[in-house]
Amino acid sequence: MAVFTTQGARENIRVKDGKRVFYLADGDHLTPSAAEWLKENDVQILPAKEAVVREYRTLDGGFVRKKPEHMTHLRADVLVRKDHPRIRFRGMIDALEAKLLLAAKEAQPQLRKQLDEILQAVRTLIRCDVMEQPVQIHTVCGLNEQELRQRSHYPQKFYDQPHFMPSADDSRMLLLLNEVRTMIRQTELAAYDAFHDRDGAVTREDILRLLNRLSSMLWILMIQMKKEEQHGS
Repeated sequence: MAVFTTQGARENIRVKDGKRVFYLADGDHLTPSAAEWLKENDVQILPAKEAVVREYRTLDGGFVRKKPEHMTHLRADVLVRKDHPRIRFRGMIDALEAKLLLAAKEAQPQLRKQLDEILQAVRTLIRCDVMEQPVQIHTVCGLNEQELRQRSHYPQKFYDQPHFMPSADDSRMLLLLNEVRTMIRQTELAAYDAFHDRDGAVTREDILRLLNRLSSMLWILMIQMKKEEQHGS
């Protein structure tokens, strides 16, 4: 009997008829958070007996009949080592989600709503990677790409609050936002490692663009909070 956590469920997503599925064997169980994640991401749970893959391909052109412990699924029938750049990227997404959840847990209702929207945007990245679909998110918390750029670059103009360096004197909530922002930056670097060709050209610019926009949104949230805490407005 196996118990699948959210991470375990994510690592065992398959694709069937163009849709993401999760095969659950008799006697195996999902943790409540794993079941919720599958539901939120429209992943259908199917009995393991419906899995029809008889062998897996590897990127070097080989085949294996049983998945080794040091390998995981890049796609339904393709296995890679667990240190493959795209698997590292998916791990960073998982860590970023964890940071966002902790920040949202302590946030006031309006901020929590914004962090929840950012969380949903982050969660789409796994689907876009696994399904090799384009990112279709054009606004973050009501702001388009140009608005995010302008407001994050010129906060004095839009929020009457200049750029600042976070310090230990700032509130816990502001520092949690900063932690999320830095995690987004690390995820963006992992995305570049995962999605560039031999010449360094980016193959998934849409994924990197969304992460960059999310980082800008976190900085805007920090600017707004800094002003509120300094001026009470």
